[in-house]
Amino acid sequence: MFQKNKLVLLLVLCVFSYTINAQETPQEIPDTQVEPQELIVEETKIVEEKDSVSNFKKVKLDGISAVVGDYVILESDIEKTLIDLKSQGASTEDITRCSLLGKLMEDRLYAHQAVQDSILVSDDEVNATGDRQLQSLVQQIGSMEKVLKYYKKESEVAFREELYKINKLRMLSEKMQNSIVSEIEITPEEVRQFYNKIPKDERPVFGAEMEIAQIVKSPKPSQKEIQKVIDKLNGIKADVDDNDASFSVKAILYSQDPGSKSKGGFYSITKETGFDKTFKDVAFSLQEGEISEPFETQFGYHIIFIEKIRGQELDLRHILIQPEISDDAIAEAKKELDSIRAKINKGDFTFAQAALNFSDEKETKFDGGLLRNPTNFDSRFELTKMDPSLYNQVRNLKDNEISHPVIEEDPRGGPPKYKLLKVTNRYDEHVADFAKDYIKIQKLALTEKQFGEIKEWMAEHIKDTYISVNDSKKDCDFSNKWVKE
Repeated sequence: MFQKNKLVLLLVLCVFSYTINAQETPQEIPDTQVEPQELIVEETKIVEEKDSVSNFKKVKLDGISAVVGDYVILESDIEKTLIDLKSQGASTEDITRCSLLGKLMEDRLYAHQAVQDSILVSDDEVNATGDRQLQSLVQQIGSMEKVLKYYKKESEVAFREELYKINKLRMLSEKMQNSIVSEIEITPEEVRQFYNKIPKDERPVFGAEMEIAQIVKSPKPSQKEIQKVIDKLNGIKADVDDNDASFSVKAILYSQDPGSKSKGGFYSITKETGFDKTFKDVAFSLQEGEISEPFETQFGYHIIFIEKIRGQELDLRHILIQPEISDDAIAEAKKELDSIRAKINKGDFTFAQAALNFSDEKETKFDGGLLRNPTNFDSRFELTKMDPSLYNQVRNLKDNEISHPVIEEDPRGGPPKYKLLKVTNRYDEHVADFAKDYIKIQKLALTEKQFGEIKEWMAEHIKDTYISVNDSKKDCDFSNKWVKE
């Protein structure tokens, strides 16, 4: 039972994850690019014929697999979904056209019911998402003309309309799903019952894991270097304000943000965009055409120019400059960590005490330096899924051994930092144990409960919604009862 449900759920999550990843663009300050994906869009072709016997019209639908409420699913939608999954490297060996059709029908049912329940997605939200996607595609491919050619679209307007339809459906579907499961909670007793009902030979196996703690020292620039950067940014601001110099050109010449330098410092953001909070606070405090005063974030010092305000979205340009850090400051950070390591080994204080009192990393110092897995915020890192650079730094550490200072470059262009690392716990590959793996088992139990709620919701709303499945698809072994008697 557990394994069967797990396989079904993985299929659902796989296709659902595909839908999000294929249509959504990154919302951080990145320099990573992804391959552009095909869009699942095709116009519905409808031919109307007058019935000579009655006043009603028969509607002949070309290439339709199913209709759910107000939504039509074409044969080509299934084919394009399959192609896109393959293009992203997903294994499609166990995914059939019938299972994909079932997933597409689920998405349409969510979206249809969201409209019935007055769950709204504003045009501004949908258009802002489409704008970000187009902006990302232009950055990847080179120009709007190349994007239109790649996707075989006649015009930008037509492309935006199709993006709108895709995003509207997806966002409605997501909001409906969230509303179904958002308030579901699970008690410790339910977790225990979930665990006990899994046959012993079917209990999940968790891979080898470790917990890692660190103490970080970030070399600091001198006040003289900080002031040099502030003066430089003020000079750029004055040149743009007083002499009509191009902010875009200045960004290309001086900005140290690898994610936007080549674009003249350009970003399009909303308040939900995953940027630094201080950066967003400053940006949304400015008027169109205004340039901020220099301000500091974790990345360095910035100025922001607001190019255009579109409702809740800003088109902006920014310049980032980082104060230079002297070799002496870097050497001093390493020396300080060497001293801390020696005192821990001597027994003057524990690693956790040293992290609290000496580490420069706010995210970990109050938790004994314990690192959190970015995928699930758990303290354990599964060895086969660890970031390779982190794994290489700790793989040879013995129990209770503290590494020598390790230098780490900031992938986003920030200043380097030194750190001490320690493996605080190791967990060999093992069959799930209720006491040791409670958090993981709790998540599995909650997922199953949510899955059950979704199944009940589906069964109930399939009965109350107009659904038609093409005769050629009625023999599909759907997980939901789409074919009505």
